[in-house]
Amino acid sequence: MSIWQKNRPFFLFLIKFGLSYLILSVLYWLYLNQYNAEANEADGMTTIVAEQSQDVALWLGQEAYITEHPEQPSYRFFINNKAVARVVEGCNAVSVMILFAAFVIAFSTTFKRTSLFILAGIVIIHILNVVRVALLSMGFYYYPEYKELMHDILFPLFIYGVVFALWVLWVMKISGYGKKH
Repeated sequence: MSIWQKNRPFFLFLIKFGLSYLILSVLYWLYLNQYNAEANEADGMTTIVAEQSQDVALWLGQEAYITEHPEQPSYRFFINNKAVARVVEGCNAVSVMILFAAFVIAFSTTFKRTSLFILAGIVIIHILNVVRVALLSMGFYYYPEYKELMHDILFPLFIYGVVFALWVLWVMKISGYGKKH
């Protein structure tokens, strides 16, 4: 028995994951290239995340607003008239969504089931990310001494923990792989 035959599921996973990640990343790169970063133009998804995060902070009773950053393709996030954060392209969680989708595609089943789960997962990731940006901004205002801990450890742990839980749900319960293998 050849290595390919013996490890076929693993190699199929790698191929499907790699190709879908590559295709989705190239599509995202093409999307980003529509915007003029040299003219400090933030992409549309970053704009949506900044605006919705501002709305969450307002809903939580904060005096919050955003402004376009004058020198970067990003937004400045203000709490009580103090600039506390920048919302940059990396804050929009699209790269996390691409990673999530590529993994689900690698364990794909029917087109409908896979597509619906990816769509639901992306909505969940987006909502949690918007809340994350709002809470981080508030945390930066009220607890600036914990800025690195919040930004570099706690909130990434939270968002990647949710993605991991969604992957486990997909593989073990929804895709059917947990029952087959």
